[in-house]
Amino acid sequence: MNIKINTVRFSADRKLERFVQNKVKKLIQFYDDIIGAEVFLKLENTQDMDNKITEIRVDIPGNELFAKKQSKTFEESTDNAIDALKKQITKHKEKIRGL
Repeated sequence: MNIKINTVRFSADRKLERFVQNKVKKLIQFYDDIIGAEVFLKLENTQDMDNKITEIRVDIPGNELFAKKQSKTFEESTDNAIDALKKQITKHKEKIRGL
């Protein structure tokens, strides 16, 4: 699976990039046919502490799944986005089996 990580308004360190890559790679456990993933890590310019946004787009055959989460840390927003994608993958697999 090809994983592309993009950052907006900051530079991610290696530790954060590895964390995100490892989390996204684990999605393979739920669905083998994932083609690739694109991750956007955004730092919002607000006074609010919940200014870290993670957006993940996952390409699967014939479809695209997307999750966007915002929290105090990139790790937390990434975890929340991955959880949302797991639910979407499960629903997608159920839909395929039902056809």
